[in-house]
Amino acid sequence: MLLNNRYRIIHTLGRGGFGETFLAEDTQMPSNRRCVIKQLKPIQNNPQIYQLVQQRFQREAAILEELGDGSNQIPRLYAYFSENSQFYLVQEYIEGQTLSSKLQQQGSLSESSVKEILTHILPVLNYIHSKGIVHRDIKPDNILIRYTDSKPVLIDFGAVKETVGTLLTPSGNSAKSIVIGTPGFMPNEQSIGRPLFASDIYSLGLTAIYLLTGKMPQELATDPSSGAIFWRNYANSITPSFATVLDKAIQFNPSDRYSNAREMLEALQFEAFPVPPTIPYPPTGVAAQPTVLSPQNTMPVSPGTSPQPSVQGPGQRGIFLGSLIAGTVIGASIIIGLVALNKAPQSEPTTASIETKVSSHAQPTVASLEPKNTEPQNTTSPTQSFNVSATPSSSQTPSSQLFSSTPLPVDRPSPTQAVQNYFLTINQGQYQVAWKQLSPNYQNNKRLHPNGYLSYIDWWGGQVQNVELEQVDLVKSNTETATVYAQLKYLLKTGKIITNSVRFSLLWDAENNRWVIYDTK
Repeated sequence: MLLNNRYRIIHTLGRGGFGETFLAEDTQMPSNRRCVIKQLKPIQNNPQIYQLVQQRFQREAAILEELGDGSNQIPRLYAYFSENSQFYLVQEYIEGQTLSSKLQQQGSLSESSVKEILTHILPVLNYIHSKGIVHRDIKPDNILIRYTDSKPVLIDFGAVKETVGTLLTPSGNSAKSIVIGTPGFMPNEQSIGRPLFASDIYSLGLTAIYLLTGKMPQELATDPSSGAIFWRNYANSITPSFATVLDKAIQFNPSDRYSNAREMLEALQFEAFPVPPTIPYPPTGVAAQPTVLSPQNTMPVSPGTSPQPSVQGPGQRGIFLGSLIAGTVIGASIIIGLVALNKAPQSEPTTASIETKVSSHAQPTVASLEPKNTEPQNTTSPTQSFNVSATPSSSQTPSSQLFSSTPLPVDRPSPTQAVQNYFLTINQGQYQVAWKQLSPNYQNNKRLHPNGYLSYIDWWGGQVQNVELEQVDLVKSNTETATVYAQLKYLLKTGKIITNSVRFSLLWDAENNRWVIYDTK
């Protein structure tokens, strides 16, 4: 059977009240590319309603096309057409496993697995909401874990279903005959036809609880007076901080939930890692202890080999960068460029060691790393080198391993250690903590972070497996500023290894007794 004289049906993937979904192949493509075809049947069958549905269907198809082009975690729309009074969407075929199937196969998921899914799906949800769209049917069956990269993919938007559910009232006006959503996963305001962005947050929160407990929402008891859902007794091993995040997501009143996906994502990261870890700084003029060094003469900062950090330094209530930067953020960090999504324009980046290129339609933005493998240029000033060998040579002394152009106060931490601590935090998955280590000006750099924190975690959380500091050298420093050179090696989740060299410009945060990075080259 050929649909639209082009698409050969292979088999049926599913059936529902709105029509059927097929796996098909495109006979007009050289590869016979596989695709998913969604057949949608109008509820009311008359010429007047058909014309109205056709107009709305074209509009919703255009929205789906834009969404699929803007995120690689939403299936792309290849085509749409109508045939025999029915409407069809031709979409990208995602090879993967639904969350429902994953739970049935593996049992309840661990807290870390559920957090990883949320961390990668919330930026997608934020992107959808930024377009003014409410998904309206988030549930375990509508999130696929893609086989190629293990990322969650959001499918089956409710707006198209609502379109074919249009009917005419006796007075001749159009009306929506059905409520879009799935009982249990759908909040109260959506069940009466008033979906909000917070409605998707509710559905996603219950999806996470289902993955943790194996219980459908209908199996969980509720408080009749408040609408609170009791689920924690089915997930005894969950941390209180993560449970608090989920409880807020599933509040009965929309105003009590997170107002948007970005807010939930930030809460998820902050609740999991409320205090930034650091390695104790060596005193000025003293070499770092070899306990943080690997036998391979590198400075690994992957979670499996890093030492347990200790907490130090004053409170995290603000940051004051001398007389230059005032804000509320602490720490030191660096973003190494931005990577475009697979569908990004093919323009070449510049030749600087830190590059950025942003897809015109990619959201959330993914950082692109274009490494520069050349060695740093020699300078006429002496260069301090933090020795990363496991055993210092006999010719080295503690005083020769740290150089500063101007003597630093004895209680001041090392700029090189600040850079090392940053990457340690990244490799431990503490992205919110690392983000808070950016100076305010660096956070607000729209070239590096066009979507703020979402751009940041899409790179570190979505693309990078871990990063090693192969070399870190203090180039110069005084009481207010420092320059640190670092040679980095990135292991991407694709298996690719990239090296890069970066010069960090740091400012001294006197209030919090820390160095913060405000620029990179």
